[in-house]
Amino acid sequence: MEKQYFQDYVPGNVCFGCGNLNHEGLQIKSFWEGEEAVCIWRSQEKYHGWADVLNGGIMATIIDCHCMNTAMAAAYRSEGRALGSQPEYRYATGTLSIKYLKPTSNLEPVELRTQIVEQKGRKTIMHCDIYSEGKKTAEAEVIAIRVYDGSQTSEDNPFRG
Repeated sequence: MEKQYFQDYVPGNVCFGCGNLNHEGLQIKSFWEGEEAVCIWRSQEKYHGWADVLNGGIMATIIDCHCMNTAMAAAYRSEGRALGSQPEYRYATGTLSIKYLKPTSNLEPVELRTQIVEQKGRKTIMHCDIYSEGKKTAEAEVIAIRVYDGSQTSEDNPFRG
């Protein structure tokens, strides 16, 4: 079965981290693997911090974008709906707390694995582990807040021009 990437179901997405319409961005892709949301991303030399080490801010960006899209996909899943169905949901970061455990290679793909800890109303709490070369290099606790659902009027939609 072909993977369904969460980011492919976000219309008009120009985000630097996850926007498929931002050709200068990071272009991350997230998908379900059982109960975990997974993102495997390959960096470029321009995103290094020190030589051969991924920049921490770029790492935070991919964690943030992966988790916001995971919250959206989890909401659809918990409602028994297909990605892209109506009403459309969008999430924003409530909190992002990262523990950098070891240097993360900028030469090899980075793997993010996220579990939903709790969904309550408009809030989704997640735990994300980051792996580089098979070793856990960081972990994050993330809270996503639903800031838009398709039942709002177009004037209330901050994501449309």
